[in-house]
Amino acid sequence: MQKVKNRWLIAASAVGIHISIGSAYAWSVFTNPMVNQYGWDTTQISLAFSIAIFFLGTSAAFMGRFVEKQGPRKSAMLAATFFGVGVAGSGLATSFESLALLYLFYGVIGGTGLGIGYIAPVSTLVKWFPDRRGLATGLAIMGFGFAALLSGPAAAGLIESVGISSTFYILGIIYFVVMILSAQYLAPPPEGWAPKGFIESQQNGTKKIKADLSQLTANEAVKTRRFWMLWVMLFINITCGIAILAVASPMAQEITGMTAIAAAAMVGVLGLFNGAGRLGWASLSDYIGRPNVYTAFFVIQVIAFFALPYATNPILFQILLFSILTCYGGGFASVPAYIGDLFGTKQLGAIHGYILTAWALAGVVGPILLSRIYDLTNSYNMTMTIFGVLFAVALFVSIWIRADIRRLQQNQAKRDPQVSGVASKA
Repeated sequence: MQKVKNRWLIAASAVGIHISIGSAYAWSVFTNPMVNQYGWDTTQISLAFSIAIFFLGTSAAFMGRFVEKQGPRKSAMLAATFFGVGVAGSGLATSFESLALLYLFYGVIGGTGLGIGYIAPVSTLVKWFPDRRGLATGLAIMGFGFAALLSGPAAAGLIESVGISSTFYILGIIYFVVMILSAQYLAPPPEGWAPKGFIESQQNGTKKIKADLSQLTANEAVKTRRFWMLWVMLFINITCGIAILAVASPMAQEITGMTAIAAAAMVGVLGLFNGAGRLGWASLSDYIGRPNVYTAFFVIQVIAFFALPYATNPILFQILLFSILTCYGGGFASVPAYIGDLFGTKQLGAIHGYILTAWALAGVVGPILLSRIYDLTNSYNMTMTIFGVLFAVALFVSIWIRADIRRLQQNQAKRDPQVSGVASKA
């Protein structure tokens, strides 16, 4: 008899991978040292990060089928190779003082590793935790959000002691080793496996488990209306969230009069709320349902974005900003479980990859949109108002998808009265 792996160790392995690739969020630590040593400007340096995020989304889309076909272990090892080479290769790029090489190694190669490494463990976790999808994916993606808290200080200390290039070499090796070791335990559950008591609790009615709305392939999923509604919701959430992260400090100083030091401290705390939101909202979604969680995201953010320009009190301003960041992080963490609810787990990795193209596009659109509006108005007020309108659109879509889910669930119930769909909590 095949020995079944411990699903909590599977989750721990997923966290190990996401903490490694989530170090990308600490990229800004390299900005000032590179400006001082190589004379590059911040826009040139930031472009490496933007390229990496773009390739995260595109590689997730193109490699989703590879993940499903080859399994999480091989996929995570491939991600380790790409990301490790990308980070270590950035050391070579800085040694030659070549921006082109930096874009190639960190942006293209490292970004490809980000995409594969992001979806491989998450799609596996959804299959291991049919009873706690939100909690499981929230744990892994929380690791991605919190990674900068570890890698940021580590990178800063290494830059100070051994220099920029050597820091990239050391970190590239560390990330590669952690990811390779984490990958070894990753595996999908055996055919027909279920958590202890899961089937019994369904049969005797002691615990009501929501059935997936459907079991679709990736090609079938992208032809449905609900796929694109989910894509639009994620795109708006990420576009506005990334833009806020990019200007949080100067905006706080302009609107509330906070000092640069206080604003910088606030930015550090934003990372905590970003990470906490990933676990908190995703875990909550197991109890109140993914549709309710996404509607809550957009209600909160419509209010917060319209209120921000008038929140001259620093405490109120930070409360609004922290609320936005929990929703930003929660959107990432809740979407894999939402995909499982709507489309099943047959090709969840591939579907998740397609959905993440929203991240690739948002990473480009968000900062550009914010910069253009600010340049035209010389104020963050109009920008926040426009973002508030975008979230009103997202709120409408979140209500629309609930109606679509409810209609499909009712049709399903007519065919099979025993089916309990995802709309039961919508």
